[in-house]
Amino acid sequence: MAPVETIILTNTQIEQKIRRIAFQIYESNNEENELIIAGIANNGYLFAKKIIEVLSEISPLKTVLCKVVIDKKNPITPITTSLVVDEYKNKPLVLVDDVLNSGTTLIYGVKHFLDVPLKRFKTAVLVNRNHKKYPVKADFKGISLSTSIKEHVVVEFKENEIIAYLD
Repeated sequence: MAPVETIILTNTQIEQKIRRIAFQIYESNNEENELIIAGIANNGYLFAKKIIEVLSEISPLKTVLCKVVIDKKNPITPITTSLVVDEYKNKPLVLVDDVLNSGTTLIYGVKHFLDVPLKRFKTAVLVNRNHKKYPVKADFKGISLSTSIKEHVVVEFKENEIIAYLD
C-alpha cells in the first residue's frame, strides 16, 4: 500500500500565510526605505519571491531579493549569496526558508549573516516544526506544527500552486 500524503496547507491557505507574513515584515520595517529578503535556495528562495510580490503590493519599501546557497548535506561549506556584502551591509535583512525542521540550515544561514553588520536581522518560515536541535527561531511563521520525528514536511512549489504536506 502506498503511503498517504497528509495535506498541511492548501494553496489558498499558503497564499494567506504569505500575505500575513508580508504584512508582519512590513510592520517591523515600516520606517525603512530598503529591505533585503534573503531566501535559502531552493524553496526558501521561491517563498522569498512570493513574500516580495506581496510586499510590493502593500508597501512602498524597496525590496531586494538575495539568493542564499547552503549545502544542506554539508552546511559548514562556504555559503554563497547572489548579493555582495556591501549590498546588504547595515541594512535590515529577513532570512527566509520554507520549513524550519532541525534548525541546521537556518542556523548556518544566520551565522553567515552575523559576520556582517546588519541594521536588523529576522527570520521567516512557512512551516515551523518543533524538532530543533539548534537555538534558532522563526520571527515570522506561517504555521507551527508538532509532528513526529519520522514525519517529513514537504512544500511543493508548482507553476500555479503551492502545497505543504506530510510525507
